[in-house]
Amino acid sequence: MQGNTYQKNTNAWRFQTWASFLLALGLTIAGIIQMDGDFWVRGYLVMGVLFSVGTSFTLSKTIRDDHEAEQIINQVRRAKTERMLNEMDE
Repeated sequence: MQGNTYQKNTNAWRFQTWASFLLALGLTIAGIIQMDGDFWVRGYLVMGVLFSVGTSFTLSKTIRDDHEAEQIINQVRRAKTERMLNEMDE
């Protein structure tokens, strides 16, 4: 069976993704707060943005978990296949 290979993100990539996320979120909320309109309308828009961000995190975690589970299932299948082939060779 092949060894586990994991792709690890660099610190620069992590910084860039977090910086761009925080900048986009901050500027969006700042823009909503600065816009003309009633307080309740701006509050509603901020809540919508924060809810969208939260559900995006949940969705990406779910997709990642499904992908990792599929990798584990494939590793088990490969191990079973390798064991069967080894038994046939004997």
